Amino acid sequence: MAMEMRLPVARKPLSESLGRDTKKHLVVPGDTITTDTGFMRGHGTYMGEEKLIASVAGSVERVNKLICVKALNTRYNGEVGDIVVGRITEVQQKRWKVETNSRLDSVLLLSSMNLPGGELRRRSAEDELAMRGFLQEGDLISAEVQAVFSDGAVSLHTRSLKYGKLGQGVLVQVSPSLVKRQKTHFHDLPCGASVILGNNGFIWIYPTPEHKDEDAGGFTANLEPVCLADREVISRLRNCIVSLVTQRMMLYDTSILYCYEASLSHQIKDILKPEVMEEIVLETRQRLLEQEG
Repeated sequence: MAMEMRLPVARKPLSESLGRDTKKHLVVPGDTITTDTGFMRGHGTYMGEEKLIASVAGSVERVNKLICVKALNTRYNGEVGDIVVGRITEVQQKRWKVETNSRLDSVLLLSSMNLPGGELRRRSAEDELAMRGFLQEGDLISAEVQAVFSDGAVSLHTRSLKYGKLGQGVLVQVSPSLVKRQKTHFHDLPCGASVILGNNGFIWIYPTPEHKDEDAGGFTANLEPVCLADREVISRLRNCIVSLVTQRMMLYDTSILYCYEASLSHQIKDILKPEVMEEIVLETRQRLLEQEG
């Protein structure tokens, strides 16, 4: 049996000369951002000796007089309205604890979710006893951020039928800073698979369902075997997302689709080779720049 072995080499970053305005003001903790006292202090900065100093490593962003530092690799900081993918870690009284890649576990209250079938009524003691039948430890869910508490913990809700338990698919974990904020984070791609781009850096790839089950209330996970063609598409999408993340490119439906199309000339297992990864990401970046005009 043929086997290919590779030795580790220093990763060569993709050339930044392709894009316009690609140069960013990068700082590390302790760097002086500005000595001008007319600016306001934002997240990731502090004042010292009448200078604005960075407290995290990242890129400096200016909005009028406000200066903040956006960390390049950080935990998820929840915002109301964000779409997240999370995993149930604990069933408690009238609530579930959910791992969402944030500093603290998120909370999904029993009253913040649809009952099976979308039934609208007050939650009873029978519902509380049946909580583990709805969602149990290890289940993956999609949800929306309902509120953010003062300590940074996040409260979730799944009151829409598009949220709920996730069935068969692949979970990819990336840095939350690489997921682009959009109006919708549920995308049915023309290649035959769908993705949920969670703002928390959890990305769920699954075969596009033939029909939406509106009556289940988001609790029935389709556990039928996935055909080989769908598994290959999902695997290729997963490797494309890993390639984009390795080259620090923003993830959204267009960039993922362009990267998928650029990878079709390679076998799925070859996409993760450094030279192939660089080639397809370079082609993706060129197509995105052409689209921007």
